[in-house]
Amino acid sequence: MLKTYQKYIIKNFISKFFYITLIFFSLTFILGSLEEVAFVKKMNVNFLYPYYLTLLNAPITLFEIFPFILLLTTQFLFYELYKRDEMNVLKISGLTNLSLIKIIFLISIFLGLFNVVFFYNIASNLKFHYSNIKNNLSSDNKYLAMVTKSGLWIKDEVDGKKLIIKSSQIKYNFISKTIINEFDENFELIRVIQSDNIDIKDNNWIIYKPIITKDNLSYSQNIPLIMRTNFNYEKISKLFSNISTLDIYKLLNLKKDYEKLGYSSNEILIHLFELSTIPILYSLLVTLASILMFNLKKNSSLIIHITVGFLVSVLIYYLMFFFTSLGNAGKIPIKLSIFFPILILSAICVIGLMRINEK
Repeated sequence: MLKTYQKYIIKNFISKFFYITLIFFSLTFILGSLEEVAFVKKMNVNFLYPYYLTLLNAPITLFEIFPFILLLTTQFLFYELYKRDEMNVLKISGLTNLSLIKIIFLISIFLGLFNVVFFYNIASNLKFHYSNIKNNLSSDNKYLAMVTKSGLWIKDEVDGKKLIIKSSQIKYNFISKTIINEFDENFELIRVIQSDNIDIKDNNWIIYKPIITKDNLSYSQNIPLIMRTNFNYEKISKLFSNISTLDIYKLLNLKKDYEKLGYSSNEILIHLFELSTIPILYSLLVTLASILMFNLKKNSSLIIHITVGFLVSVLIYYLMFFFTSLGNAGKIPIKLSIFFPILILSAICVIGLMRINEK
């Protein structure tokens, strides 16, 4: 059974988290609306359409800034407790510094689990619909690339010809076991090109030992065939980088498809590890914020508290971004790229907690 002061702290923390989230959602919606209005201003769409797009995109943006929101929530909680002189009352009721941190620590773990299991999956699906709508509205919709269980598929248009390309494997800047169907503007088949080795380093693909089928006749040639496209290895890689549009189930399936295709699944693995460690990250951030608040002067202004929280958030972001980049580049093991920053934060929190209860 929860004690009265525990209920008070939980209620206070949750309410502040809700209000701060609402503020950031409003800011995200306003800024996002400006961007979407600029995107559709020359299109014949309903005037409410950009706001609909913003609503679809806002939840995943909010998910990405939840760590900062939690850090601010913790700071505001402590600031209010000090400002109202409620900290001394709580201590008289038997609440120690470590007990207070323990309560918000547990709340943050619960919020982390909820965000990963429920909020992220909903937000990523909304983002998926957002991306589909934007692709359909964009003039670049005629250039598409996707990975399915059967391999890499590309739809392209160049020099008045339509290309449907299917490849079974991609490694470095080469695709293999590839079939290229070339059509005219009326979608009449011109020829079919097959090759086991195509260099896609730049937009002029080099097709080695192509087998060409035209008018039901097939022939092979030893001279490499040059084909101009709108795709290269870098562009294809970037098309696969927006994994925030996929929920956990789709991420796991895409990971299998990437591995079958021979394409690196490091980015997906890192993303999955990041999602799995979110409850831990949230709990470490609120612990770190609590330690900062205990060590700041009680009469410090709210601006100072927010500034310190912002600087800490930026440092943590760049710390995790640095190790994630190393993991994506294969410089360090994937697990290390995720858990090493967590270990650093844990060590800082443990050292801080050892001093907290003495205050």
